Amino acid sequence: MTDDLTRRLAARTLELVDVPSESGDEGAILARLRELALTDRFAVADDGDAALLLLPALRRPGAPLVLLAGHVDTVPAAGNVPGRIDGDAVVGRGASDMKGALAVMLELAGDAPTLDASELDVGLLFVGREELPITESALLPLLERCAAIREVDLALVMEPTANALEVGCMGNLNATIRVTGRAAHTARPWLGENAIHAAIEALAPLVDLPIRDVEIDGLVFREVVSVTRFEGGGARNVIPDRIEADVNLRYAPNHTPEGAEARLRELMGSHPVDVEIVGNAPPGPVTVRNPLVGRLRDTGGLAVGPKQAWTPVAEFATAGIDAVNLGPGDPQYAHRDDERVEVAALVRSIEIVRAFLSGTGPAEDA
Repeated sequence: MTDDLTRRLAARTLELVDVPSESGDEGAILARLRELALTDRFAVADDGDAALLLLPALRRPGAPLVLLAGHVDTVPAAGNVPGRIDGDAVVGRGASDMKGALAVMLELAGDAPTLDASELDVGLLFVGREELPITESALLPLLERCAAIREVDLALVMEPTANALEVGCMGNLNATIRVTGRAAHTARPWLGENAIHAAIEALAPLVDLPIRDVEIDGLVFREVVSVTRFEGGGARNVIPDRIEADVNLRYAPNHTPEGAEARLRELMGSHPVDVEIVGNAPPGPVTVRNPLVGRLRDTGGLAVGPKQAWTPVAEFATAGIDAVNLGPGDPQYAHRDDERVEVAALVRSIEIVRAFLSGTGPAEDA
């Protein structure tokens, strides 16, 4: 770590990692981000219910508005807070997902030369409860109550993408499958109905289902279904009368939540099961035709890929706001006990967004 920018980004990321912010407990980190980000350049457009929205204090007529957006919450810590510097990386809960990106946002917010020279207006959004089910979202209520956010021309969601430009996102359906039977002694199984046997038969179409590739605007999204929990039975000598299985279906942006639910029920066929939909976050649309996305791609020297996961771009779409994913964190480290972000990736993220805002480029790799 040899230059001032590298040291600042590493130190800021570590500072933010050391502020515990598990989902639902984001008050301390939001207060710190408000203190660090709020300058005369920005005005508070919304500050409540685990969300802090800062928009330009002076909007320039005709200037497109770009929003740098990031979530502040993390999954529960696992002995990885406080964090540490390990060589050229910051290690700790949230380093990849996504406190490194928050440090990048803060650095850009204070980059007066870049912001003054850009013909784009820039806002900042820090939001909590992203790691929880969409029914507990802090972003959706903000989009409903704050008219000013709907002026945004492009939201740059700085989720972990290893500095790749990823558009759209997968829908995320979670369901609980329940199968009931009739208990009996295992010496006389014909007197009962084995719920586990019935569940295995009912779930077989999901287990055998091949990955389905869906191409949208030249990008391939991979639809997958997984059984993630299987629970039931009791005594070793009793035919089980009840079984529950959790199923996760990831579906491409060309499908609706209702269509995904219908597909899951269709896959279950005529088996006598109960299907309870416990969560269904919609997919995010592919936005490659937005001219600001083209500018980001070109000035950043970026390839465009699909987002093979769910992110808040889907929530922005509900308010008619185009959004894409681009952030310094590496997805492979998100939520891991050894979660980390390379400081070089933070610097690279700064370079990409600076090139985008200034309209120069392509940005060279760090």
